[in-house]
Amino acid sequence: MRKTLLALAAAIGLLFATTPAANAYEPVNIVHTERVQVGPYGMTVGFSTWPLRAMQSLDFTFIPDDGIAGKSGTLAFVDPESGRQSRAQPLAKHPRKLEVWGLDIRALQTQGSWTFRFALDGPAGKGTGELRDLAVLEQPGPPMAVSWSISLIPLIVLAVLITIAWRRTKARLRGDGVPATG
Repeated sequence: MRKTLLALAAAIGLLFATTPAANAYEPVNIVHTERVQVGPYGMTVGFSTWPLRAMQSLDFTFIPDDGIAGKSGTLAFVDPESGRQSRAQPLAKHPRKLEVWGLDIRALQTQGSWTFRFALDGPAGKGTGELRDLAVLEQPGPPMAVSWSISLIPLIVLAVLITIAWRRTKARLRGDGVPATG
């Protein structure tokens, strides 16, 4: 009993000792930036991955030259395939870099030349601006149809095995549902 309690206490101790490391989050690493003028405000747009690829998750940061204090803004994306603008969404603090605006783990769905449209409002007035011709390359890896096909193979094998086992079990039963003997 004493050894069991000691082992339990050691396991709980290890659990609490490793919790802070598990709760830590990776900082946002900006590897490329672009400049955009949004009315009277200069802004730096940061990317955590470069070059950009379709359907690849990354972090975006939006940093006005004199900070985000006292300002508000919106962002809309223009899809290169359809040319349609997404609904403007408010710029919010990045969840892992609270001193700037940003998007956490976001992916651009199609390749092509994207446009980001900004609208800012602050002490110097309102302003709009665009980051144009943001090149997004094709999706990394195989096409989605191939990826899904490969990932479904284990499910298909499992379904076949279950069907075979069910048929063998059914064949061993007599007509009244009682298992056959020897």
